[in-house]
Amino acid sequence: MPSVTYVDTDRRAARFFADADLVASELADRTRPGAGIEVRFLPADYATDLPVPESGFDLLVSLYAGPVLQHCRRYLRPGGPVLANASHGDAGLAALDPGLELVAAVLHRDGRYRLDTGTLRAYLVPRKPEAAEPERIRRSGRGIAYTTAAFAYGFRVE
Repeated sequence: MPSVTYVDTDRRAARFFADADLVASELADRTRPGAGIEVRFLPADYATDLPVPESGFDLLVSLYAGPVLQHCRRYLRPGGPVLANASHGDAGLAALDPGLELVAAVLHRDGRYRLDTGTLRAYLVPRKPEAAEPERIRRSGRGIAYTTAAFAYGFRVE
């Protein structure tokens, strides 16, 4: 059965996930018919050791969360995809990581999302090349401004 593990320290997230009926109602009509889904919430800091198996996740998502990949890569299966945005530097750190390959840019317009897999060289080009330095990104906790921006970026762990 498909499952999702959500890790967060925010008390609002803990309250939301504590209400199983609310979670189920939010997922209703958003999954494939008959697919079922298990949702697990961990009230934890992703930068600490998590009670999950290494290589146990098929996908890692980091949206507005910071350097999740840096701390959680060990939980992602080999070859697994990573979805990150530039908000808190995770996409910038991923772009600079030689063990990751950019495979898609996620574009958002008029409430719709689409994947761009054809013009990837246009993305993740810093407006200020000196900003593309991993320690600088970690220290600032901020993303890099790119010449062509996307909502998020898809990477594959090589």
